[in-house]
Amino acid sequence: MPKNIGTVISSFEGPSTYKFDFVIKEDSGKIPVHKGQFIQLKTEEGILVGRVDEVIKTNRYFMQAESVREYEKSGKPLMDMFPVDRWEYLVAKTAPLGVYNNGILKRVTYPPSPGSNVTEIGNDILFNFLGLDQKGLNLGKIVFHDLDAKLNLTKLFHKHLAILAISGAGKSHLVSVFLEELLERSEDMGKPAIVVIDPHGEYAGFGEDKKYSKRTRVFDKESISISASSLSPYRITEFLPEISPVQRRELIKIIRDLRKKGKFYNFNDLVREIEQSEMKKVTKDTLMSWISNLNMTRLFSKSNNPTVQDLAKPGQLSIIDLSDFIRLNEKQIIVTYFARKLFNERHRGRIPPFILVVEEAHQFCPEGIERQYAISKGIIQTIAREGRKFHASLVLISQRPIQLSTTALSQCNTHILLRIVNPYDLKHIAESSEAITSDLIKTLPGLQVGEAIITGNAVNHPLFVQIRRRKSKESSRLGMNFEDAIVSFNDGIKKNEKDLDTFM
Repeated sequence: MPKNIGTVISSFEGPSTYKFDFVIKEDSGKIPVHKGQFIQLKTEEGILVGRVDEVIKTNRYFMQAESVREYEKSGKPLMDMFPVDRWEYLVAKTAPLGVYNNGILKRVTYPPSPGSNVTEIGNDILFNFLGLDQKGLNLGKIVFHDLDAKLNLTKLFHKHLAILAISGAGKSHLVSVFLEELLERSEDMGKPAIVVIDPHGEYAGFGEDKKYSKRTRVFDKESISISASSLSPYRITEFLPEISPVQRRELIKIIRDLRKKGKFYNFNDLVREIEQSEMKKVTKDTLMSWISNLNMTRLFSKSNNPTVQDLAKPGQLSIIDLSDFIRLNEKQIIVTYFARKLFNERHRGRIPPFILVVEEAHQFCPEGIERQYAISKGIIQTIAREGRKFHASLVLISQRPIQLSTTALSQCNTHILLRIVNPYDLKHIAESSEAITSDLIKTLPGLQVGEAIITGNAVNHPLFVQIRRRKSKESSRLGMNFEDAIVSFNDGIKKNEKDLDTFM
């Protein structure tokens, strides 16, 4: 039998179909009920499931401020004069979420009766009520319940996912848990291709971990290249957002002439063709300058590496490690090229369904930034709007939500929110998602490291989850902590001085 934890009481506002209060039963000094906990009680409609939104402690002896003040003036504490402790009690303010009856979930249309017993909720009822999945991705434990938060893969990724938090709140840890769960899925449950845009090399540890290395490929600066001759005129102009219609027309003509010659060409060849053309000098000089700047990035060569087929394989984690690239423009070119290829090839059905994870998403899909400084924004917003039709899923991760495109963020129907304190970020999140209520927004600044709120399409009701421990090793590329870095630097200076003295 579920444990009895309280009794529904009458108030001026309830019980009603949208809120009710219950007095919490004493439990030998233990705390029987917490804010955010799920409860159940029997009603005429079936088993009503509710969530405790607030816990209030009250005492009738301390309800009148003037009385307390007058008694305290006598020099004796009120607690010595009256049986104060006998009148202290807890009240849980609760929101009815739904009714569970013979396996069917219904909305609440009839209030609970005063005097009804409130009990702890059974795990089976809660699991089904929340829409969890035994075959789902296990992110951790639901707070205040011994129940795994197993999220259905389709509901989680069908309409995109956003993971938002301040730096140090546990975003990378959470994403690592996601990647572990995806890599460990059995073949019969379906294994998507996973591509991670990794600006800081945070996930390269999967390639170093014996448990996951066989299913992981890491592509870094030395192994990333784009074939210039394979790029269509449109793809090249996508890297040149300032190009005018006249300049685009002239560039397309030059590229078509080069292709008719039937040979591979690089950007040096393209510059020479532009220089020898009969176009106007202003147009010629501008195009030569832009193509030369692209060529200076050294991203373009005779071959494409990796190919989109190498990048997107079922059950494979492909990490595009951008940590050795310094210029944001170069990083955006890489993201633009590979995201566009992934989307187009998935549209044609040539690669499997994939999940594209974009770390530091505000760098690649920013809000309110001029187009020339956000060349990857267009394709990310395209995948956000249209990707679900072709099972091309996005995971946008950011520590500065206010700098992340509202268009892209609004297409993420599931949010996993860790600690966020900046009021502008909080406001931006609230305005970008219908699934996030004002009560949830108020909760975010108080979350501890590793605590998360899951809300949106993946769950029937918002969940507080303690993210589980990760199994994978952290990347060695993340380096040492601050203190060790100081010691290492000083040791290096001393070694150089010693070597110099020995040489002299």
